[in-house]
Amino acid sequence: MSAHSVCVRFHTALELIGARWSGAVLHMLFKGTHRYADIKAAIPGVNDTMLARRLRELEAAGLIERRVLSTSPVRVEYHLTEMGAELLPAFDELVSWAHKWVPLPEELPHLAAKTT
Repeated sequence: MSAHSVCVRFHTALELIGARWSGAVLHMLFKGTHRYADIKAAIPGVNDTMLARRLRELEAAGLIERRVLSTSPVRVEYHLTEMGAELLPAFDELVSWAHKWVPLPEELPHLAAKTT
């Protein structure tokens, strides 16, 4: 395998999981959140358009699956596939790295908006 093919795979993977909101969506699914409304409520700042787009992209890439449950009313849930679940160790490492090296902001944006 050439260095070029590894680089292309790495960049493709990084673009997929590094797209805005993708990491947050995957993180919520790792935590066991499966319903659209719950995912949206857990990710501050994401709107319906972006969340729906990210869910479709992650599904198309094979990282998550959309399940329609035949309940009344019909319920839709999102679950990690085997491929998506295998990202958990990488996310755990990223969380550890972030806790060590990424400083917390002085004030969260949603709190600043309330005071102005």
